Amino acid sequence: MISLVSRTFVRFPALCVFAAVAMLNDCQGLSAQEHTLRVLCYNIHHGEGVDGKVDLIRQAEVIKSCSPDLVALQEVDDRTERTGRIDQTARLAELTGLEGRFVHQLDFEGGRYGQAILSKFPMSDVALHWLPGMPDRERRMAGAVEVQVNTLKLIFVTTHLHHNNETFRQQQAIQLNQVFAKDAGTNALPMILAGDLNATPDSSPLKTLREEWQSLTEDQAKMLTFPAVKPERQLDYILARPKGRVIVRSVKVIDEHVASDHCPLLAEVTFQ
Repeated sequence: MISLVSRTFVRFPALCVFAAVAMLNDCQGLSAQEHTLRVLCYNIHHGEGVDGKVDLIRQAEVIKSCSPDLVALQEVDDRTERTGRIDQTARLAELTGLEGRFVHQLDFEGGRYGQAILSKFPMSDVALHWLPGMPDRERRMAGAVEVQVNTLKLIFVTTHLHHNNETFRQQQAIQLNQVFAKDAGTNALPMILAGDLNATPDSSPLKTLREEWQSLTEDQAKMLTFPAVKPERQLDYILARPKGRVIVRSVKVIDEHVASDHCPLLAEVTFQ
């Protein structure tokens, strides 16, 4: 059982937003089963697109068009000066009709900066787990919630590993395994881990994580998510465990190259 240390926001009514036809074609048409989940991983770059515009409505359209059950968001602002003092988690929850939780990583420009989780299903408060790195700068962490999906309870985790230090990324991957996977036992809850790992599939951090997790993109063609304009490498991932209970129904990079500097990654997974 994870410890609960932080609380954020409630469910908001959905507003009517219209996504581009191309994105709808990319995201729609996947079957829904009781324990089949649509999971989206999206680094939103504090709402700023490659055109320099901060536009949460545009990003909400991307999210909503995919009809996700669970969303892991990285680089999220909460009432900072640079993004107009907007509570971005609450605003995206309002625009998408999902429940939101903010994960506080650090204080920034009069507000807070971190990650967020959106969910179609009831979820717990956030459990915050600090990862190795530089505590005096952008300290890295993982935020986890328990989610009740019909009769299935699972743990959903968002994380964002260090951007320019391979040693820290490797230490962070080891810590993620130790916190969420090592010695979990046969009765442990199933888990989904999603985030911007700032590492390529052949890197040491990904090899370490795959010791305990099933990467949903492992058996797929290249899933290039960064940079958004002309993606050339995969930095964003969705992983799940235990491996024996996970069926990957589909996984794809969403064809969206303006709303953020990362392309979103969408997967459909079934827990047996």
